[in-house]
Amino acid sequence: MAGDSLTGSRIRERRLMLGLRQADLARDVGISASYLNLIEHNRRRIGGKLLVTLANVLGVEPSILTDGVEATLVASLREAAAEARTPAVEIDRVDEFAGRFPGWAEVLAETHGRIGALERTVRSLSDRLTHDPHLAASLHEVLSTAAAIRSTAGILAEPGELEAEWRDRFHRNLDEDAQRLADSSRALVRFLDDSDQGAERRGIPQEEVEAFFTARGFYFAELEAGERSAQQIADAASELDSRAARKLAAAALADYETDAREMPLAILQEALGRCGVAPDVLAREFGVDLHRMLRRLAVIPEEVLGRPAGLVICDASGSILFRKPVAGFSLPRFGASCPLWPLFTALSQPGRPIRRRVHQQGRAARDSACFAISWTAEPPIFDHDPVLRAAMLILPSQLPDEPVPEDSRPVGASCRICVRRGCAARREPSILRDADGAEHAQM
Repeated sequence: MAGDSLTGSRIRERRLMLGLRQADLARDVGISASYLNLIEHNRRRIGGKLLVTLANVLGVEPSILTDGVEATLVASLREAAAEARTPAVEIDRVDEFAGRFPGWAEVLAETHGRIGALERTVRSLSDRLTHDPHLAASLHEVLSTAAAIRSTAGILAEPGELEAEWRDRFHRNLDEDAQRLADSSRALVRFLDDSDQGAERRGIPQEEVEAFFTARGFYFAELEAGERSAQQIADAASELDSRAARKLAAAALADYETDAREMPLAILQEALGRCGVAPDVLAREFGVDLHRMLRRLAVIPEEVLGRPAGLVICDASGSILFRKPVAGFSLPRFGASCPLWPLFTALSQPGRPIRRRVHQQGRAARDSACFAISWTAEPPIFDHDPVLRAAMLILPSQLPDEPVPEDSRPVGASCRICVRRGCAARREPSILRDADGAEHAQM
């Protein structure tokens, strides 16, 4: 029996292992229990959004359900070999290795995954330590309070008698500063504990919006079908705690709603079949601005586009307003991004479409096709400076070890975690080291 014909059996095995009832799983993914029963007995084929939803509820990658563990293991080993960049790796014998030594293969794949996760954590923490204003403010509060306590204690420790009034005043100040230090320290600990949640971290409106879009996979079926409005979805979103976050989300969803109405998914899918992923051709066919087509292509389901896609939108200051991450192109959460991205080239040439092949430097470097353009966010008015926005669609190569084209331009994620040497655009030294242990501190 073919591997994909056992998808239903794997769903059933995973459900039983988690102790879920069939009716509960069906309710969680939005289908009937009878339909799930047909799927689990391999009487209905499954794919697309339903497969992804089932995988998310069951806590596994979709490929585990469709291909089984061995295919996923082989894919992980191939990725580890590609990122290791070791010419002596027998990549053509990876299937044999996984079959003969499955235990060691699991160890290698798990170690590779753990290393990748640790590297992402280091990049995120480094970025936050350098640029996060909330962390900087908390540390400043702790240090300034500690300095005040030290000063007061130094006065009390000096030889000689103090007048009772002054001694009581210093004791009172010492008590108040100690209480303030305790409160600041607890707040800092809570903040750092929350940071371990990664994308789930709350408190900053833009991060709440990002967590909301990420939880929905950047796809909103109710907007595609016109069943609910953008404001209704934003108001009902449990991920959005603050009023500011709901306002930002409603604005982003309003853009999504307009794009979905003027570029319906079914018609866009048919156009992609004829034209391929050619944003300029598709924009002309639908009669929409190019930046809107970039925005639309980034959020349609991966099985419709035929490949994963990322998106970055910024304003004229270079501040990131919206980001959809994609494997193969690192997008820093905090701090300034690489100035060599086509996104920023487009800002300097308003209205001109920019197409570049770029190769992001780093251990998991991968070639990507980037499409960018900037536009004015409001009609031009005399005696008013234009408000510019820029958008960049990112389409990474589908294989990590795919050869880098000769015309691909090297870029980074941000200067602080970029390994590229001799870059004229570098703003600050990198904290990373290359394979020879040399620190990338060139400016």
